[in-house]
Amino acid sequence: MNIEAMSLIELAPFAAGLVVTGLVAGILAGLLGVGGGIVIVPVLYHVFTLLGIDEAVRMHLAVGTSLGTIVLTSIRSVRAHAKKGAVDWPMLRSWAAPILVGVASGTLIAAWVSGDALTGVFATIALAVAANLAFGKESWRLGTELPGKPAQYSVAGVIGALSALMGIGGGTFAVSFMTLYGKNPREAVATSSGLGVLIAVPAVIGFVWAGWNDPLLPPFSLGYVNLIGIALIAPLSVLAAPWGAAIAHAISHKALIRAFAFFLAITSVQMFYRLFTG
Repeated sequence: MNIEAMSLIELAPFAAGLVVTGLVAGILAGLLGVGGGIVIVPVLYHVFTLLGIDEAVRMHLAVGTSLGTIVLTSIRSVRAHAKKGAVDWPMLRSWAAPILVGVASGTLIAAWVSGDALTGVFATIALAVAANLAFGKESWRLGTELPGKPAQYSVAGVIGALSALMGIGGGTFAVSFMTLYGKNPREAVATSSGLGVLIAVPAVIGFVWAGWNDPLLPPFSLGYVNLIGIALIAPLSVLAAPWGAAIAHAISHKALIRAFAFFLAITSVQMFYRLFTG
């Protein structure tokens, strides 16, 4: 389907889907510290498929656009958590350099690999994340305090690289790492929301550069960042992020996490099916 030839009636369901995506992504950004990207990427991937975006750029466009929405969402989320005094600012500052190195590496890899390879990376890691969310125990611990700085910086670099490849804010990985070493879950969520800013800003710049002047991109795209997607998703994500932050400080969300794990697993299976069946 050609975007330029679509009528308003044909665009309406896609716009509605993006509106819902924005609201859900914002709530999850505040609630789980995931930056919303792990929801936005698969939804955008399916929307772009329905819109007829060439598969050679489809996943790159979904990842880059997701990162664009995470910039604003993460800023709003970390501010909401900071008001509650839950953000570990010294940790964020110490992780900044390795995160940036990781993001640069992940962005360069994303620019080099095919759309199918990028889809495979997302599907594989999303399935692993889903398994951890569904079957992991809050009581699991690798230690009572975070490891030394060299180990932390190595983990931060890997988080930056994987997050850039997947179009997410890093909270999915960071929260698991912090809580495994005994960090308070709410402080881990709050601190990880700040990682979204450190990851998304340089990653967006990289994806704009990587896709610049690609002839397969749809209208209103800056490289692999689609402005229509950002315009529809970002404001609603920013609006909804404080709602998620408030919920995170008020209730237990085990059932929500497991439901989210199921969503991730189904999405991953669908992506693998599309890869192997063409």
